[in-house]
Amino acid sequence: MQSSGDIMAAPQDWAAVLDDDALVVAHRLLGAQIELKGPLSAAPAAGRRFRLAELEAYCFPNDTANHARFGRTARNAPMWGPPGFVYIYLCYGVHLMLNFVTGPAGQAAAVLVRGVEPLDDAGRPAPSPRLNGPGKVGRAFGLARTHTGWAAEHLFSLRLAETPTERRVGPRIGIGYATPADQAAPWRVALPGSPHVGHPRGLGPPPPAPVPDPPPGGPLPAPDDQPGSPSSG
Repeated sequence: MQSSGDIMAAPQDWAAVLDDDALVVAHRLLGAQIELKGPLSAAPAAGRRFRLAELEAYCFPNDTANHARFGRTARNAPMWGPPGFVYIYLCYGVHLMLNFVTGPAGQAAAVLVRGVEPLDDAGRPAPSPRLNGPGKVGRAFGLARTHTGWAAEHLFSLRLAETPTERRVGPRIGIGYATPADQAAPWRVALPGSPHVGHPRGLGPPPPAPVPDPPPGGPLPAPDDQPGSPSSG
């Protein structure tokens, strides 16, 4: 879990941050701080600043858990972009779920906010009930169905973490209708040890970054053998 000593970047432009693949954006947003603004500034939450603690990516195309897997509808229209907007849907007729629409435009993808950590004005964890589910997040933020399609910048300010954020990854929750491969995909990202992560079981360290293939003709030279290095003559 991040601490109050985390270094946060200057306020970010939502459209620029979200204009990328949904999974890339989910990893980028994890640990970021958001602050409620505009119509959400009087939300029932205890405070207005939060750290994003658990997120899920819904990619496009070929993601059978995606709401837009059957095409464009009136409900999922905000998902089709451009990036930088919010998509809010009603789940089970009760819970309002917050998603940030990712890019590029015309590719219906989004990042679902599953859990947030309330912060005080200094960016330290604040006492609060656990906001460890997307329905709880929606209630705490005072979301309404009419907010779907709004520009994110009109509802939230955003500061990304400048330092690398420790993370865990695992399968997404509640997508039993998707193919087995999509159910197993590690497209949920979360802060380790946070009480605001709703389903810590099944989470683990991210896989190591792939090692690039060597170029044709053999492996890359060792650093000391690079042309122009002191040992290369």
